Amino acid sequence: MKRALVTRPREEAEELAAALAARGVEALVEPLMVVHYRAAAPDLEGVQAVLCTSANGVRALARASGERRLPLFAVGEATAARARSEGFERVASAGGDAADLARLVAERLRPEAGRLVHVAGSVVAGDLAGALSRRGFAVERRVMYEARPVAALSIAAADALRAGAIDMALFFSPRTAALFARLAAAAGLERAMAAVTAVSISKAADAALGGFVWRSRVVAERPDRTALLDAVDVVLARH
Repeated sequence: MKRALVTRPREEAEELAAALAARGVEALVEPLMVVHYRAAAPDLEGVQAVLCTSANGVRALARASGERRLPLFAVGEATAARARSEGFERVASAGGDAADLARLVAERLRPEAGRLVHVAGSVVAGDLAGALSRRGFAVERRVMYEARPVAALSIAAADALRAGAIDMALFFSPRTAALFARLAAAAGLERAMAAVTAVSISKAADAALGGFVWRSRVVAERPDRTALLDAVDVVLARH
């Protein structure tokens, strides 16, 4: 059985592990970020829609607020699926990245109908607020969670990489990819990557992996989980 190193926070990693298992791939879950939620609920008075660029943003909002009827615009289908599972009633998915989300919001909403709240982490990718502000929208970014990096790779992950027991490693963000590269180098694992295929959700994530010599490097066609799993299928077909 093939083995994949999954570097997502644990809640997302567990869902991904099930999708990998259906493909005959065993997941070694190695969260490189630990998510800490903030309890303060955002002020939604006069807000016409909420914007979420991650499933963690949806979780943070659901934990802090009982509001479920406001329209929620999600960056991709995984974030949208989390919103639906949390009980949000009016969910739309941009099926891409922050730029795609800005375009969808601009197509569906009007600036004069009310402000927008972007529920986000302490670190964000892209400039969603800027893109919408240029279109005349008032956007408030509310930081409702923080993804804190771990200090080192686990012994289990380091040993598996060193032993050549990992066939592929999955990366969902430039930040996580860069952190993995730093932690792997600190553990003296540079040569171990020659046996591993890196599967990244975007070109930016792939570029953040640095100068390791990998068995191969594959980038998803779109920045979402479905496309990344399609990339995994490509790797499996090759090997």
